[in-house]
Amino acid sequence: MTTPTLPMAEVASFMYHEVANDPSRTGFQRPGAREYTLTRRAFTEHLDAIASGPLVPALVTQADLFVPQKYLMLTFDDGGASALQIAEELTRRGWKAHFFICTGRIGEKTFVDPAGIRQLRAQGHLVGTHSHTHPDIFRDLTRRQMLDEWRISRGIVEQITGEPCIAGSVPGGDISQATLEAAAESGLKYLFTSEPWLRPVDVDGCWIMGRYIVKSTMTVDHLRGLIRMRGWKMAQAERTLKEVARRALGPAYRYYVRSRTAEG
Repeated sequence: MTTPTLPMAEVASFMYHEVANDPSRTGFQRPGAREYTLTRRAFTEHLDAIASGPLVPALVTQADLFVPQKYLMLTFDDGGASALQIAEELTRRGWKAHFFICTGRIGEKTFVDPAGIRQLRAQGHLVGTHSHTHPDIFRDLTRRQMLDEWRISRGIVEQITGEPCIAGSVPGGDISQATLEAAAESGLKYLFTSEPWLRPVDVDGCWIMGRYIVKSTMTVDHLRGLIRMRGWKMAQAERTLKEVARRALGPAYRYYVRSRTAEG
């Protein structure tokens, strides 16, 4: 029996959302969204910190995960209107990033339109799916609903970009084994989660990638440690404790999520 080769790479991926001095102009307009919106000054400080570190942002499609190498990856969820300004700033630095689009919002006032998505791709960034309707507790969906979210959104991205959509990120952050398996079954080759781990995991031919959630309160010093692969085990331990608490809360957690994601 041949022993399978395990991934040896370490990937420090960061989950950003919006960058704007006025959050009302981009992305989801819900109470919980504000803490994930960085001002333009704060974002520039983050990029400067990354530039001072040992790694240049890479695309997941460029990584050889079986080689003992370290990678840094930047991802941006939702597809808010600020994605175009973000991409321009990254392009000026010669960097590439991943933009995951909630396809049910394409063309709305605070989200990118098809032309904007094509512009992101023309600049060399990877464009992927962030589901179609952005279910906020994704693991609560049935298997069929999960598959529909991925297949519909992948189809829309592919129609806009003219190429296969092979990467996605889980909306809401809550995952399960069924979540990962459905992503693989839908045809995704890479799925980014909200779990802060460094080593990718292969589930049915889909690489499951960890990410560190970036909030507006993150300090530059904290970021400097993370891009040097420090602090990830502690972050994973904290995330695990929160997951235990969420599952224990049951219906109360679902009520909390609804209150944080109500728009208007």
